[in-house]
Amino acid sequence: MKNQYTFFVVLLLTLIQSQLQSQSKQNHNTIIQNVWIVDGTGSNPKKGAVRINGNRIVAIGNLTPLKGEIIIDGKEQYLSPGFIDSHSHHFGSLKKEPTGVAMTNQGITTIIIGQDGDSYPMDSLNAFFQQNNIAVNVASYSGHSSIREKIMGENDVFRKSTLEEIAQMKLYLASDLEKGSLGLSTGLEYESAFYSSKEEVVALAQLTAKYKGRYISHIRSEDIQLNDAIDEIIAIGKITGMPVKLSHIKIANKDDWGKAGLIIKKLELARKQGVDITADIYPYNFWNSTLRVLFPDKAFTNLSSAELAVNKLFDPKESVLVRFAPYPAYTGKTIAAISKERNETEAVALMRLIQLAADYKKANPNAGGIEALAGKSMKDEDVAEFIQWSHANICSDGAAGGHPRGYGAFTRVLGKYVREQNKLSLSQAIHKMTQLTAQHLGLQKRGKIATGYFADLVLFDPTTVNDNATINNGKALSSGINRVWVNGIIVYQQQQATGELSGTLIKRN
Repeated sequence: MKNQYTFFVVLLLTLIQSQLQSQSKQNHNTIIQNVWIVDGTGSNPKKGAVRINGNRIVAIGNLTPLKGEIIIDGKEQYLSPGFIDSHSHHFGSLKKEPTGVAMTNQGITTIIIGQDGDSYPMDSLNAFFQQNNIAVNVASYSGHSSIREKIMGENDVFRKSTLEEIAQMKLYLASDLEKGSLGLSTGLEYESAFYSSKEEVVALAQLTAKYKGRYISHIRSEDIQLNDAIDEIIAIGKITGMPVKLSHIKIANKDDWGKAGLIIKKLELARKQGVDITADIYPYNFWNSTLRVLFPDKAFTNLSSAELAVNKLFDPKESVLVRFAPYPAYTGKTIAAISKERNETEAVALMRLIQLAADYKKANPNAGGIEALAGKSMKDEDVAEFIQWSHANICSDGAAGGHPRGYGAFTRVLGKYVREQNKLSLSQAIHKMTQLTAQHLGLQKRGKIATGYFADLVLFDPTTVNDNATINNGKALSSGINRVWVNGIIVYQQQQATGELSGTLIKRN
């Protein structure tokens, strides 16, 4: 009995000490001095200091340390707002890896999930944050495909919905929006949403607009029907009057390479006509998705469709299988190498790989992540032109493994497109990672170094910042990111997590 009493006393004291330590962290003053402040607005860097109290920025400028406050010497490095990733798939790794190094190593402090039409219900996210602490902030859209599967059944979404089903979807979406979702996301190129009618999407978008939400879309086609797909998202913006965002803008059809300027003109014309259309983009010329996305007509056993894919929609010689559960030995090999190994044409090999994955899924119905391809299908010049568009912000579209964008998208922009190629100034790039993104998403008090804003901050060296992740080493940490604060707490420094977990769930105001 005495031992039991002692145990509870020790436990109580431990809990009290932990609470006091937490309160101390939230109430202390920190001054970050001797830094070049890149405030996120696009303005030129200014020498100065930033004071943090708790989770907020309370002063900026030529500051003198206060008695007892923590002093951090920035050593003339650059201090920016924390990077906001407007299209992330990192959330799935955060329960197992709550320190979120995949994000913080590249300066990301806030991730936006619920992308490509696939989301968790807001109730589930609320429950997660009640039970778990993580190092980064999270906000979410409501996913169209997830709602379709909930209402129509996971195996019955390969058709148009009925009016009754649309009505049920609207009820489900309204509930999620009321609980803080940013808006509606669609993944119209993927099979779970591909068969939805434009009327279904518009009905859900109109409901979202009534809640002052936003719309983001992986559009119906990024290749042979790209113009029609862009027309659809522009039409949704016109009909609803709400902001619409084109996910990871790209040109994935070789016949249209070099036409980024024409697409930008189309988007600018829509903006002049009153449509608040924007885009996000990741800084790579290859994507990461399923093999099935290479078939615009979803005719996976049609040789002509497969030949269109290998000749126009991706480069088999530079596209690598990053995951293949049916035959793990194929992982890390190009489609061209696999076709040679199988003694098949590249088109036939592509069809066969899709069939093998389908057979594996049928035999293992609970299996996830069966196959994935890093598909080379964009032109560097188009990527650079889209990155430079004034209404495009940076995203990763990444996860904690696989495509190198999951660990290095933001640092790649700073290394390649700012320092090496001078496509953007440093201030422009930071703006596209911070304030511009916050504006596109409707996030309040984030994305800028300003008094009263949340203290999400990144201290970095612009002369060394660089991405190091590759297809063969997708988890290599970035260089030059020296410290990262999330809500006033340092979560990453000296290329490792501190163990602090100060992230929060951000909801639409």
